[in-house]
Amino acid sequence: MTPGEEPPSVELPSGLPVELPVELVIARYREDVGWLQDVPFPHVVYDKSGQSGPNALPNIGRESHTYLTHILRRYPDFPEYTAFLQGDPFGHMQEGAGPEWLAQRIGQNVRLGVKFTGFAWFKLKCDRLGRPHGMADPEKKGRWKGWGKDIPVGEVYGELFAGDVPESFLVTAPAGMLFVARERILARPKDFFERCLKLIEADPEDEYNTGHAFERLWQVIFGGNSALNKEAYS
Repeated sequence: MTPGEEPPSVELPSGLPVELPVELVIARYREDVGWLQDVPFPHVVYDKSGQSGPNALPNIGRESHTYLTHILRRYPDFPEYTAFLQGDPFGHMQEGAGPEWLAQRIGQNVRLGVKFTGFAWFKLKCDRLGRPHGMADPEKKGRWKGWGKDIPVGEVYGELFAGDVPESFLVTAPAGMLFVARERILARPKDFFERCLKLIEADPEDEYNTGHAFERLWQVIFGGNSALNKEAYS
Protein backbone atom coordinates (compact mmCIF):
# COMPACT_ATOMS: atom_id res chain seq x y z
CA MET A 1 0.00 0.00 0.00
CA THR A 2 1.09 3.56 -0.60
CA PRO A 3 0.98 6.11 2.25
CA GLY A 4 -2.58 7.26 2.86
CA GLU A 5 -4.11 4.41 0.89
CA GLU A 6 -7.04 2.68 2.58
CA PRO A 7 -6.41 -1.01 3.36
CA PRO A 8 -8.49 -3.49 1.35
CA SER A 9 -11.77 -4.67 2.80
CA VAL A 10 -13.21 -8.17 2.80
CA GLU A 11 -16.70 -8.76 1.43
CA LEU A 12 -18.79 -11.13 3.52
CA PRO A 13 -21.62 -12.72 1.49
CA SER A 14 -24.83 -12.77 3.52
CA GLY A 15 -25.47 -16.14 5.14
CA LEU A 16 -22.23 -17.67 3.86
CA PRO A 17 -19.15 -18.50 5.93
CA VAL A 18 -15.86 -16.90 5.09
CA GLU A 19 -13.12 -19.50 4.74
CA LEU A 20 -10.47 -17.70 6.71
CA PRO A 21 -8.14 -19.45 9.20
CA VAL A 22 -9.51 -17.60 12.23
CA GLU A 23 -11.06 -18.67 15.52
CA LEU A 24 -12.75 -16.37 18.03
CA VAL A 25 -12.19 -17.00 21.74
CA ILE A 26 -14.84 -15.34 23.90
CA ALA A 27 -14.51 -14.59 27.62
CA ARG A 28 -18.15 -14.43 28.77
CA TYR A 29 -19.69 -13.71 32.14
CA ARG A 30 -23.38 -12.98 31.62
CA GLU A 31 -23.21 -10.98 28.42
CA ASP A 32 -25.50 -11.67 25.48
CA VAL A 33 -23.29 -13.28 22.85
CA GLY A 34 -26.00 -13.53 20.21
CA TRP A 35 -23.86 -11.23 18.06
CA LEU A 36 -21.68 -14.23 17.26
CA GLN A 37 -24.37 -15.40 14.85
CA ASP A 38 -23.46 -12.46 12.64
CA VAL A 39 -19.71 -13.02 12.69
CA PRO A 40 -18.94 -15.86 10.24
CA PHE A 41 -15.99 -17.44 12.01
CA PRO A 42 -15.78 -20.50 14.26
CA HIS A 43 -15.71 -19.63 17.93
CA VAL A 44 -15.45 -21.02 21.43
CA VAL A 45 -17.21 -19.32 24.34
CA TYR A 46 -15.82 -19.79 27.84
CA ASP A 47 -18.58 -19.14 30.34
CA LYS A 48 -17.94 -17.76 33.83
CA SER A 49 -21.56 -17.20 34.82
CA GLY A 50 -21.76 -20.30 37.00
CA GLN A 51 -23.54 -22.44 34.43
CA SER A 52 -22.24 -25.94 33.80
CA GLY A 53 -20.75 -27.08 30.52
CA PRO A 54 -17.52 -28.22 28.88
CA ASN A 55 -16.26 -24.64 28.58
CA ALA A 56 -17.39 -23.43 31.99
CA LEU A 57 -14.65 -21.76 34.01
CA PRO A 58 -14.46 -20.33 37.52
CA ASN A 59 -15.07 -16.59 37.60
CA ILE A 60 -11.53 -15.55 38.46
CA GLY A 61 -8.70 -13.57 36.91
CA ARG A 62 -10.70 -11.46 34.47
CA GLU A 63 -10.49 -12.29 30.75
CA SER A 64 -6.74 -12.94 31.14
CA HIS A 65 -7.54 -16.20 32.96
CA THR A 66 -9.86 -17.21 30.12
CA TYR A 67 -7.36 -16.51 27.36
CA LEU A 68 -4.49 -18.26 29.13
CA THR A 69 -6.67 -21.29 29.87
CA HIS A 70 -7.56 -21.53 26.20
CA ILE A 71 -3.95 -21.24 25.09
CA LEU A 72 -2.85 -24.02 27.43
CA ARG A 73 -5.70 -26.29 26.34
CA ARG A 74 -4.82 -25.85 22.67
CA TYR A 75 -1.05 -25.52 22.74
CA PRO A 76 0.49 -25.91 20.16
CA ASP A 77 -2.50 -26.56 17.87
CA PHE A 78 -3.83 -23.13 16.96
CA PRO A 79 -5.41 -21.86 13.75
CA GLU A 80 -3.40 -19.34 11.80
CA TYR A 81 -5.11 -16.51 13.68
CA THR A 82 -7.01 -16.17 16.95
CA ALA A 83 -9.16 -13.23 18.04
CA PHE A 84 -9.53 -12.96 21.81
CA LEU A 85 -12.63 -10.99 22.82
CA GLN A 86 -14.81 -10.13 25.76
CA GLY A 87 -18.46 -11.18 25.78
CA ASP A 88 -19.61 -7.65 24.91
CA PRO A 89 -16.66 -6.23 22.98
CA PHE A 90 -18.17 -3.33 21.07
CA GLY A 91 -18.22 -0.68 23.80
CA HIS A 92 -14.45 -0.20 23.49
CA MET A 93 -14.40 -0.24 19.70
CA GLN A 94 -14.90 2.69 17.38
CA GLU A 95 -18.27 4.41 17.32
CA GLY A 96 -20.85 2.34 15.47
CA ALA A 97 -18.83 -0.88 15.61
CA GLY A 98 -20.81 -4.10 15.55
CA PRO A 99 -20.57 -7.67 14.23
CA GLU A 100 -20.21 -6.61 10.60
CA TRP A 101 -17.44 -4.14 11.42
CA LEU A 102 -15.65 -6.78 13.50
CA ALA A 103 -15.87 -9.37 10.72
CA GLN A 104 -14.53 -6.88 8.19
CA ARG A 105 -11.71 -5.89 10.52
CA ILE A 106 -10.70 -9.50 11.11
CA GLY A 107 -10.77 -10.25 7.40
CA GLN A 108 -8.67 -7.18 6.73
CA ASN A 109 -6.11 -8.27 9.33
CA VAL A 110 -5.82 -11.66 7.65
CA ARG A 111 -5.40 -10.21 4.19
CA LEU A 112 -2.72 -7.81 5.42
CA GLY A 113 -0.88 -10.54 7.33
CA VAL A 114 -1.17 -8.71 10.64
CA LYS A 115 0.59 -10.63 13.42
CA PHE A 116 -0.79 -8.76 16.43
CA THR A 117 -3.18 -5.89 16.99
CA GLY A 118 -5.89 -4.69 19.33
CA PHE A 119 -9.53 -3.96 18.54
CA ALA A 120 -10.05 -1.04 20.92
CA TRP A 121 -10.32 2.44 19.42
CA PHE A 122 -7.58 3.75 21.69
CA LYS A 123 -4.06 2.99 22.86
CA LEU A 124 -2.43 4.08 26.09
CA LYS A 125 0.96 4.53 27.73
CA CYS A 126 1.72 3.69 31.35
CA ASP A 127 4.59 3.29 33.77
CA ARG A 128 5.58 0.23 35.84
CA LEU A 129 2.65 0.87 38.19
CA GLY A 130 0.16 1.19 35.38
CA ARG A 131 -0.08 4.95 35.86
CA PRO A 132 -1.97 6.89 34.72
CA HIS A 133 -4.98 4.69 35.38
CA GLY A 134 -8.54 4.92 36.59
CA MET A 135 -8.34 2.27 39.29
CA ALA A 136 -9.71 4.69 41.89
CA ASP A 137 -12.70 5.80 39.81
CA PRO A 138 -15.46 6.42 42.40
CA GLU A 139 -18.06 4.89 40.07
CA LYS A 140 -16.18 1.57 40.13
CA LYS A 141 -15.64 1.38 43.87
CA GLY A 142 -16.34 -2.09 45.22
CA ARG A 143 -16.48 -3.84 41.86
CA TRP A 144 -13.31 -5.80 42.60
CA LYS A 145 -10.88 -6.09 45.50
CA GLY A 146 -8.08 -4.23 43.76
CA TRP A 147 -10.04 -0.98 43.48
CA GLY A 148 -7.91 2.01 44.38
CA LYS A 149 -4.58 0.18 43.98
CA ASP A 150 -1.90 0.50 41.32
CA ILE A 151 -1.39 -2.08 38.56
CA PRO A 152 1.77 -4.26 38.94
CA VAL A 153 2.79 -4.03 35.29
CA GLY A 154 6.53 -3.90 35.97
CA GLU A 155 6.38 -6.65 38.58
CA VAL A 156 4.52 -9.05 36.29
CA TYR A 157 6.86 -8.18 33.41
CA GLY A 158 9.84 -9.09 35.61
CA GLU A 159 8.25 -12.45 36.45
CA LEU A 160 7.81 -13.33 32.78
CA PHE A 161 10.63 -11.83 30.77
CA ALA A 162 14.42 -11.74 30.77
CA GLY A 163 16.34 -8.48 30.97
CA ASP A 164 15.59 -5.15 32.55
CA VAL A 165 12.04 -4.03 33.18
CA PRO A 166 11.11 -1.06 30.94
CA GLU A 167 10.26 2.24 32.56
CA SER A 168 7.12 2.63 30.45
CA PHE A 169 4.83 0.55 28.24
CA LEU A 170 2.91 1.44 25.09
CA VAL A 171 -0.30 -0.58 25.35
CA THR A 172 -1.62 -1.36 21.86
CA ALA A 173 -4.35 -3.83 22.85
CA PRO A 174 -6.15 -2.32 25.86
CA ALA A 175 -9.52 -3.61 27.09
CA GLY A 176 -8.48 -7.23 26.61
CA MET A 177 -9.41 -7.51 22.91
CA LEU A 178 -6.69 -8.72 20.58
CA PHE A 179 -5.90 -10.44 17.29
CA VAL A 180 -2.89 -12.78 17.30
CA ALA A 181 -1.11 -14.91 14.72
CA ARG A 182 -0.24 -18.49 15.66
CA GLU A 183 3.48 -17.82 15.28
CA ARG A 184 3.29 -15.09 17.91
CA ILE A 185 1.68 -17.46 20.42
CA LEU A 186 4.26 -20.15 19.70
CA ALA A 187 7.11 -17.66 20.16
CA ARG A 188 6.58 -18.37 23.88
CA PRO A 189 7.05 -21.90 25.26
CA LYS A 190 4.18 -23.67 26.95
CA ASP A 191 5.74 -23.29 30.38
CA PHE A 192 5.70 -19.52 29.86
CA PHE A 193 1.90 -19.61 29.65
CA GLU A 194 1.76 -22.01 32.58
CA ARG A 195 3.67 -19.41 34.59
CA CYS A 196 1.26 -16.71 33.42
CA LEU A 197 -1.73 -18.74 34.56
CA LYS A 198 -0.16 -19.40 37.97
CA LEU A 199 0.28 -15.64 38.47
CA ILE A 200 -3.40 -15.10 37.65
CA GLU A 201 -4.56 -17.98 39.86
CA ALA A 202 -2.54 -16.58 42.77
CA ASP A 203 -4.70 -13.44 42.58
CA PRO A 204 -8.12 -14.92 41.74
CA GLU A 205 -10.21 -11.91 42.76
CA ASP A 206 -7.77 -9.44 41.21
CA GLU A 207 -6.98 -8.04 44.66
CA TYR A 208 -3.56 -6.96 43.44
CA ASN A 209 -4.72 -6.15 39.89
CA THR A 210 -2.70 -8.94 38.28
CA GLY A 211 -5.39 -9.43 35.66
CA HIS A 212 -5.23 -5.74 34.85
CA ALA A 213 -1.45 -6.04 34.46
CA PHE A 214 -1.89 -8.63 31.72
CA GLU A 215 -4.13 -6.20 29.86
CA ARG A 216 -1.13 -3.86 29.76
CA LEU A 217 1.28 -6.60 28.62
CA TRP A 218 -0.38 -8.48 25.76
CA GLN A 219 1.63 -6.52 23.20
CA VAL A 220 4.83 -7.80 24.85
CA ILE A 221 3.57 -11.35 25.35
CA PHE A 222 2.62 -11.58 21.68
CA GLY A 223 5.32 -9.26 20.36
CA GLY A 224 7.32 -12.11 18.85
CA ASN A 225 10.64 -11.30 20.54
CA SER A 226 11.79 -14.74 21.70
CA ALA A 227 14.97 -13.20 23.15
CA LEU A 228 12.81 -12.08 26.08
CA ASN A 229 12.05 -15.67 27.04
CA LYS A 230 13.65 -16.85 30.26
CA GLU A 231 15.67 -20.07 30.31
CA ALA A 232 13.13 -21.69 32.64
CA TYR A 233 9.73 -20.92 34.16
CA SER A 234 9.70 -23.24 37.13
